[in-house]
Amino acid sequence: VKEAWHPARLPSFLFFCEELLYLHLRVRVCVRANLLWNDIKYNDIMKKVIATVDAPKAVGPYSQAIEVNGTLYISGQIPVNPADGQIQDEITAAAHQSLKNIGAILKEAGMTYDNVVKTTVLLADIADFKAVNEVYAEYFTGDKPARACYQAAALPLGVKVEIEAIAVR
Repeated sequence: VKEAWHPARLPSFLFFCEELLYLHLRVRVCVRANLLWNDIKYNDIMKKVIATVDAPKAVGPYSQAIEVNGTLYISGQIPVNPADGQIQDEITAAAHQSLKNIGAILKEAGMTYDNVVKTTVLLADIADFKAVNEVYAEYFTGDKPARACYQAAALPLGVKVEIEAIAVR
């Protein structure tokens, strides 16, 4: 007849209880840490749509800009004059208008060109790179933001330039 309980088994039983308690506490800590992470990850995100009448309305289902926790993401700005809807066709005038549109959005968000940390310039013709560069330098006079410049096969409304930007507070 085998005995169900024997004092010699006490150390292994205590070890088992200790391990069970350790695992229980560890799971509770992990669950709590995950809940805290979710609180930070999802509940602390401050998302705000930025819109101004001093820049052209979006030509599709998107916002002029979105600010998330102090970072402003400005959608690509094409050379449309917001006052009359006219598209600037000459490349230097087009670059000026696109950058003015970015400036209007920055102003609406309480920022300036100095807050811009990254831009992307899309050109219909890469041969316009030098002309756009000269205009671009007039707007970014302090520390220059990081930038990428590409030739695109086609741009919205047949424009020659589109510029998007990211700015931080």
